[in-house]
Amino acid sequence: MWYVNNLFEQAQIESLSAKGFLVRSSGGLVRIEKYDCGAELRKDPHGSYKMTIIPSIMRQGQFTQLWDAGYQKFLLTNEGRKFPIRVTQLAELRRFNEELRTALGVPTYYNEAIGSTCAYSVYDRVKGRIGDNPGETVGVHEEEIEH
Repeated sequence: MWYVNNLFEQAQIESLSAKGFLVRSSGGLVRIEKYDCGAELRKDPHGSYKMTIIPSIMRQGQFTQLWDAGYQKFLLTNEGRKFPIRVTQLAELRRFNEELRTALGVPTYYNEAIGSTCAYSVYDRVKGRIGDNPGETVGVHEEEIEH
């Protein structure tokens, strides 16, 4: 969704709060949130900001990555846990993405606007090839059931 290398100025970041975004800044790191989604920008040595985490769905205050496993889309946490994604979450991610782009003045091109872009698209089902076990390929840890 964000194949941009734009640099953003302090004034652009400061204007986001007035546009309904929750903006938290600490030590040159800026977290932007809205609709249970978020993005992160980091200040460079010249005082400009660059996006380091693209718009993502937040889960318990943490960024996730979108994974298309072929039969289902999942959210992946940094700990390797997976959660099925809901259509409402995808709609919120799209809305967050579009509003953030508009607020920062980043154009949206057709190929970026037609759907959700996944961090991983791993779902080859041919035994013996990479992707034959999608969870293993992306590092998912199965939950252990307590008895």
